[in-house]
Amino acid sequence: MAIGTEQRVIATKPKIGARPTSAGASSDPPAGGADAKPKGKKKKLLIIVAAAVLVLGGGGGYWFLMGPGAAAPGAEAAPVEEPAPVPGEVVTVPAISLNLASGHYLRLGLALQLTAEAAEAPDPAAALNLAIDLFSGRTVEEVSTTEGREALRVELELQVTEAYEGEVMAVYLTDYVTQ
Repeated sequence: MAIGTEQRVIATKPKIGARPTSAGASSDPPAGGADAKPKGKKKKLLIIVAAAVLVLGGGGGYWFLMGPGAAAPGAEAAPVEEPAPVPGEVVTVPAISLNLASGHYLRLGLALQLTAEAAEAPDPAAALNLAIDLFSGRTVEEVSTTEGREALRVELELQVTEAYEGEVMAVYLTDYVTQ
């Protein structure tokens, strides 16, 4: 008994929608009539569409980022600022002596620049208290230099304008003696 082998021949048919390969290519033009476009026209159409998208995208980007449609720099982050307050009366605060580090002292006199909206001169006790807290215990070197004195004055001005809720717009140092 001889064992027989079975052979199957599988025909190679192109799959639906696949392009014919060179082995099974026929010389017939592709079916489809008016729907089929040559390769050159497809590439040309693709290039035109890509160029149109780039031009429109670039134009839109320019308009919203740098052109007339762009917001002013920092417009979203900062609200509209109020106009600067109008200066009013200046209230002079009597000079006080403050203890510094290492047995030194500072004689400090202040003047408060009020705004025109301030109804009456505020009590200077809050300004003196803030000055005492800020200047006391500092070294002579910290309060003697021009930069140190100006930095302390600016810090005091910020604290005083906040404490007086807009009635005071500036703080001046009228007496400043260290020993």
